Amino acid sequence: MKDIRDKIIADILIKYPFLIEFLNENNIEVEGKEDLSFGEYFDSFTETEIEDKALDVEGTLLNIGEYLEQMINILGLKEESSVHSLTILPGINKFGEEENFKELNIKTGDIISIVGPTGSGKSRLLADIEWTAQRDTPTNRQILINGELPDRKWRYSSSNKLVAQLSQNMNFVMDLSVYEFLQLHAKSRMVEDEEELIKKIMVEANRLAGEPFKPDTPITSLSGGQSRALMIADTAILSKSPIILIDEIENAGIDRKRALELLVREDKIVLMATHDPILALMGNKRVIISNGGIAKIINTTDKERSLLGELEKLDKTIQGLRNDLRYGKELSL
Repeated sequence: MKDIRDKIIADILIKYPFLIEFLNENNIEVEGKEDLSFGEYFDSFTETEIEDKALDVEGTLLNIGEYLEQMINILGLKEESSVHSLTILPGINKFGEEENFKELNIKTGDIISIVGPTGSGKSRLLADIEWTAQRDTPTNRQILINGELPDRKWRYSSSNKLVAQLSQNMNFVMDLSVYEFLQLHAKSRMVEDEEELIKKIMVEANRLAGEPFKPDTPITSLSGGQSRALMIADTAILSKSPIILIDEIENAGIDRKRALELLVREDKIVLMATHDPILALMGNKRVIISNGGIAKIINTTDKERSLLGELEKLDKTIQGLRNDLRYGKELSL
């Protein structure tokens, strides 16, 4: 960080709290002077104090800046690493035939549904995106990030996670409460307002789950639907991954529409493989997979959106009947 001299100490410590340990280890005492810039802080020392401390002001400023830069890179905190678009360039299907599209450009806030028969290649497309394929997978597809060749960090750095995958099979094995799990994740991200974020995740998770749960609930005792609700809320609010790949969550026991709305509201790019017509029509586009390749890309029409409303009414009725069964009620229409 080259311009560290002009940065306000308090602002940097709030954004990068790990710096305080570096300052303490180097006997740089900033307590009570956090409203100063780093330059003002060091300029406040007299020549005698500088001599007594054997302080190299410019060298120390340089060391602080270099340390911050290294930690930002290691932890994947660079702001310029944001993703605002994903582009899929065509490859081939399993017969070696070229895919039937020029390019698919997906922007932040878009929902793309991926449909096709079981075994058609939906999961392969999700894998190509996660791997940021560069003509080096069986499909020969190429993935661009922000319209350009992706940085190698998207593939090889564990701190720069491009994609978060959500599937029906989400089971916890850690001996933690829900609160402890979320706190652990929040601390690993070094986020501000940790408690507020945890509260927000709990609220959203319980909006998605069929049956509410509490922060002190052991995560190993969550039902399948509760686990998925927790992970979707956690991914939407706390995860840095800009792209969310959803693999067949139609039977996940959660409010599917609210889940998608939450992910989009948090500026994620959402791609979901599904057999559910309701989920499929919630997307801006449908990618049709056949014989291992992309056979067609369809924009969701206004007529289909009207049909979606009717399907949602039917689904609400079916969900209501399921709930009545769960709670021992007699069914009636």
